[in-house]
Formats: sequence, C-alpha cells, structure tokens
Amino acid sequence: MIDRNLTIGWLYPELMGTYGDRGNIITLRRRCKWRNIDFRTKVLDIGFEPKEMLECDLLFMGGAQDRQQKIVAEDLKDKVGTFSQIIRDEIPGLYICGAYQFLGKYYKEADGTVIPGLGIIDIYTENPNTDRMIGDIAIIPRIDTLSDFIFVGFENHGGRTTLGKNVKPFGNVLSGFGNNGNDKTEGAIYKNSICTYLHGPVLPKNPELADYLIKTALEKKYKKTVNLEHLDDTLEKTARTVIAQRLGVKV
Repeated sequence: MIDRNLTIGWLYPELMGTYGDRGNIITLRRRCKWRNIDFRTKVLDIGFEPKEMLECDLLFMGGAQDRQQKIVAEDLKDKVGTFSQIIRDEIPGLYICGAYQFLGKYYKEADGTVIPGLGIIDIYTENPNTDRMIGDIAIIPRIDTLSDFIFVGFENHGGRTTLGKNVKPFGNVLSGFGNNGNDKTEGAIYKNSICTYLHGPVLPKNPELADYLIKTALEKKYKKTVNLEHLDDTLEKTARTVIAQRLGVKV
C-alpha cells in the first residue's frame, strides 16, 4: 500500500539540463518506487506560475550554458519572492552548476556581463575566461549523516564560485577543482538546499545523497521521523569505488 507521496518540482528541464542531470530525477523516482513511495514530477518551465512551486515537496534544477541561463534568469524575475520563501522555509532542493550559481548574488560572464542572481545565498560566481574546470571529482560531504562517505561526480564549469564567510560548503575536495580550484571547497549548503557542481549525474553514483533528499522531504512534509527501507546499492558503490581509485582516493 502506498501511504507516502512526494511531489518534486523540476525547474526548466529543457533549458537547465545540458549535462544529463535528468538522471537525478530518474534516481529519485526509482528509489521512491522501490520503497512504495508515490513520486510525482511537476514540470516548472518557462511561464509557470510562482504558486505552482508551493505544491512541491522537493525542488530540482540542473545546469546549462550561459545563453540558457540568461533566458531562465529573465523568467525567474517575477518568481524570486516565492522561490526565496520556499528555500528559506527549508523545502529541500538539489541545485546543480548553473542552478547553484542562480541562488547567489550574481554571475559575471567572461565578457564582463553580469547576470543578477536570486541573492538567497551569500555567494558569487565569475568566469575569468581561462581554462574550464573539467574532470572527475571526489569530495567528502559536510553533512553530518553523510560525512563517512566519499562522493564522486564530474565537473565542467568555467565559473569560479566564492562562498561568503558564513556559507558552509557542501563538501571538501579530495581530488578535482570544486568551487574555484583554490580553496578546496565544493558546493554550498543553505537550509535544506544542496548546491553542487557535481554532474554525472550525481545521485546515481551517490545513492546516500538521494536518500538524504528523500528522507528530508518526507520528514518536512509529514512532520515526523522517517526511516527509509534499506536498498542494495552494491552496484552503485562499486562504480563509485572505481572512480575514486582512478583519482587516487582511498575509499
């Protein structure tokens, strides 16, 4: 019997999905299905009404190139208040690459053009028009219940993100570039929102993060502690170990 359900709001799936990040939606759906959790996807595309976001228990937005980000930035102008409210009210979310940058103060393109962000998180991103930061990456997540794991992914970004002094990174970089290639931080955490540059997509390779999002969303919705049924993640963990070892990281 299905007695639990989640609705995920998928923001701009066509525009903000350049790097195969729809795999994150597939992973969340499958892991819910295997546990008899009814999982519904609500597509929030160009022109959607802000109130539609309020119907969601979890939000997701992937990454894209600068041109697509400009289009989305324009569409978000009349939705900033609602979006900010949802994130500050601790509705869980996963924001990848370009979506991560949107939550900050601004993104400065290589030609100097500044795309204003939502200003929800004290971060900013600038593209110095130097080499892109591309390749496999391994991190230790800074979430207490996940800190015993090593997460892997694939990053591909020209922007360098700087965190404000009170912003907690999503993880510490073991191998790869992370936010800016200098301070060994990766991503950011604000309330129940997780921001990261990890493509790949990130959730199939790191099922613990998928379960963290599902659990957090259920507990927020039903206002009680939720214990998720165990799943056999041998295949996923083996794949992750291979990537980590290739990077010289001991798992």
